[in-house]
Amino acid sequence: MRDGRRPKIAATNDITLMKMKSLAALLPLFLFPVMAHPVPESPQWLTYPGGEGPGKGKHIVLVSADQEYRGENFMPMLAGILSKHHGFDCTVLFGVNEEGLVDPTAPVYPEKGKEAEFKPHSIPGTEHLAKADLVILAIRLLTLPDDQLKNFADYFDSGKPLIALRTANHGFRSPLPYEIDGKRVNIGDIVGGAFMNHHGNWSADSTRGDIIPEMKAHPSLTGVKDIWGLTDVYRTFKEGGSLPEGCTALVMGQPLIGREQGGADNPEKEPLPVVWTKDWKTTSGKAARVLHCTMGSGNDFENSGLRRLVVNGTYWGLGMEDKISTESSVEYASEYKPLSSGFDYEKLGVIPRPPADFR
Repeated sequence: MRDGRRPKIAATNDITLMKMKSLAALLPLFLFPVMAHPVPESPQWLTYPGGEGPGKGKHIVLVSADQEYRGENFMPMLAGILSKHHGFDCTVLFGVNEEGLVDPTAPVYPEKGKEAEFKPHSIPGTEHLAKADLVILAIRLLTLPDDQLKNFADYFDSGKPLIALRTANHGFRSPLPYEIDGKRVNIGDIVGGAFMNHHGNWSADSTRGDIIPEMKAHPSLTGVKDIWGLTDVYRTFKEGGSLPEGCTALVMGQPLIGREQGGADNPEKEPLPVVWTKDWKTTSGKAARVLHCTMGSGNDFENSGLRRLVVNGTYWGLGMEDKISTESSVEYASEYKPLSSGFDYEKLGVIPRPPADFR
């Protein structure tokens, strides 16, 4: 036909075909809906939607509020690895100042004679601990409001797993509103020991992590090797003592002379446990899996062995041992250049910053 109607019919068919294709593209969304991140986005914290991986559908909350070891650097890094390479939804909460800035310079003790001027710490978003399947802590000597302390105590008594890093074993100055059999519970009770002193030379030694041969088959140690870090070994029990009952040591920390990997053992310092597990019994009798690692700084986590241990520990804590693989990635999901540990904030370049600056 020459009246122009045939092209019009063809165009109509093309439009119908395009609509059908569009509907077909949307069909998987109806059959397999995209799961929303369990925590809303906010300038007060960071959220990392999980990609594809064994952790899909699980939510990890990482809490960074320490003043020395640059948790503000390494916790977002760990969240990036766990979300991008392993599929976990992750949320990073920070200790912030009155302006809402992540503030590692916040003092932990009031100045003598100025106790009334001391400002307590604050971690926005602790209510989201209730939505976590696992929590990772990098906190130190916090004085928190009652509602935030209660959110932590509720999580600790939930029976859900916990990973505690470095200073988390003395993470609170405020007493937790948590009792079992009439006895006040502190964070050291939960993780299996609290900091007593530095077993080595603070900011001068380094530590080699030696896997205990009898424990090398533990899921958290799958594919882990060459553990080393710039932090010194912590003593968490009296000389001649041992870890509390119920703790199982996985890695011994040997103090080294100097700050280089491969350095000589310090002959005056015996190795002490730096990684162990325990089950925390809650008020209801539940047993929460706990992994405590007294290594853990921004520089320590440049060591891939330590990163793998924490990633494996996440799977173990969640009862997902069968998903642990030596082939899984613990490579950085984005650029990682942590600042050095310490309290000389001006020299180190540590200043209060918005949470978004640490993504």
